Amino acid sequence: MEFNNLVETLLRSLKILLVLLLTSASLMFFLGYILIVGNSNSNDNAPIVEQNNYVKPDSNFVGLWPGPADWQKSKFNPEQQKLINYGKALIAHTADYLGPKGSVKPISNGMNCQNCHLQAGAQPWGNNYFAVQSTYPKFRERSGTTENQIKRVSDCFERSLNGKAPDSTSREMKAILAYIEWLGTGVPKNKAPKGSGIYKLKGLKRATDPVLGKVVYEQKCQSCHQAKGEGVLAADGKSYTFPPLWGPNSYNIGAGLYRISNFAGYVKYNMPFGVTYKNAQLTDEEAWDVAAYVNSMPRPTKDLSKDWPNIDGKPFDHPFGPYSDPFTETQHKYGPYKPIKDWKEKHKANKFKKPSLASL
Repeated sequence: MEFNNLVETLLRSLKILLVLLLTSASLMFFLGYILIVGNSNSNDNAPIVEQNNYVKPDSNFVGLWPGPADWQKSKFNPEQQKLINYGKALIAHTADYLGPKGSVKPISNGMNCQNCHLQAGAQPWGNNYFAVQSTYPKFRERSGTTENQIKRVSDCFERSLNGKAPDSTSREMKAILAYIEWLGTGVPKNKAPKGSGIYKLKGLKRATDPVLGKVVYEQKCQSCHQAKGEGVLAADGKSYTFPPLWGPNSYNIGAGLYRISNFAGYVKYNMPFGVTYKNAQLTDEEAWDVAAYVNSMPRPTKDLSKDWPNIDGKPFDHPFGPYSDPFTETQHKYGPYKPIKDWKEKHKANKFKKPSLASL
């Protein structure tokens, strides 16, 4: 009897345990279902992420020429290496050697070549020298002659540094030429590597505006170049920590940066201080307008009467006549430039359609 009671008790216990296990399994299944369905519903309600949001990199800023590495100087003999290093020092600290208080000869205005040719002429899209050795000698419309590297350097001293050219036989000229040649190491003849010189910025549909440019200057440039564009003189009084952008100690009207298109492309990917093509701050419009403002301010003059002997070769934004087109000096300086470009292109095409003119 007692045995039968024990069996019944065990059977009841097993039934209860089985019910509990089934109940637990059901609850776990239900909770799992809720989690799965809930996540599915929340994903359905989530914002749709655009899958085709890849932006192809601008090829103008990919794979830029980096310039030679220092170890590549080892292929030169010790004396040539010294000359290259001296050339770099002259570019980076021009005024210390050739400025008004320079240790060699006072033939420039106190600015350094590096103020316009960043990182001693080695910064991509920083008005660098990467293509000078490979492309010179070359014909230039501005002089109407075939120019060599000496002429290239001389022009910088006479225009951007508003001074005198170094003697072509001097150690300083030889050093600068040696450094420029070294920067062109590995560049094929007649080729300009990607990132050379100044980036050609897309033009505006309107004229550039010096009034808007003044606002940009005050917000983004004035802290370094000062309210009157006078720059900041270094403590030793020999050179500028931040160069003057106008006034008696800045570049003159014959300099390349006096063309607004050059200045706009230069500041877009190099200014304010510390900016490169990787982290530009200015919009295209800001770059064009601040270029117009800076180049609307007074600066040293230069006799340009021998420039552009063929006036057809003048660039669209050369601000001094005479011109072969019907546009004014004001429009050539500030724009809009597209009508000028279109006129030039049309009449260039027409010229070659006329055998009598094409054969001249």
